[in-house]
Amino acid sequence: MFQIAGIGIIIAMIHTVLKQMGKEDMAHWVTVIGFVVVLFMVVRMLDNLLQEIKSIFLFQ
Repeated sequence: MFQIAGIGIIIAMIHTVLKQMGKEDMAHWVTVIGFVVVLFMVVRMLDNLLQEIKSIFLFQ
């Protein structure tokens, strides 16, 4: 969870700096790439959670 928050803060800072430099296109791409990275992290965490729930209720 803290990794996701850290990535969000870093991406927000990079986005702000790039936008102030006048590179809005690059700022948007950084935001999209950050979103995709966080999305993959969340999917991996959900997979781990579902595997844990499955192992508890199916006693595997």
